[in-house]
Amino acid sequence: MIHIYTDGSSRGNPGPGGYGTLLVSNGRKKELTGGFRRTTNNRMELLAAIVGLEALKKPSQQVTVHTDSKYVADAINKGWLRSWLRTGFKGKKNPDLWQRFWQVFQQHDVTMQWVKGHAGHPENERCDALATQSAQGPHLGIDQGYEQQPHS
Repeated sequence: MIHIYTDGSSRGNPGPGGYGTLLVSNGRKKELTGGFRRTTNNRMELLAAIVGLEALKKPSQQVTVHTDSKYVADAINKGWLRSWLRTGFKGKKNPDLWQRFWQVFQQHDVTMQWVKGHAGHPENERCDALATQSAQGPHLGIDQGYEQQPHS
């Protein structure tokens, strides 16, 4: 069993943002993080899960993704993503990331687990620290999917 803990952060929404991901398997831990100059909190929450799943080396892994994002957890647990896929994401935000998520999600046996954020959960707190640190970093990347889309 692999556990992926995730968090996203945005300083302003939109604003500079970052994600933090912690993979835990067989007593080993691996941290992944990155930051962007202009993005949203939801995009970073979702990207944290994507990056964690993409880091898995073998297909068909049994994985639990722990997220404090209702947006990410409910999209899977309540079946929203399947509906969005059927309708071509009409009127929905972040189709680029959801399509990327769906590609890697299907490669594994994934359970989405919502955790309360900022509630003393050690792995969630670590991911929050990584995300915040990356959002404040000096070398922020460009979130192409966000910056190249029209926004209302």
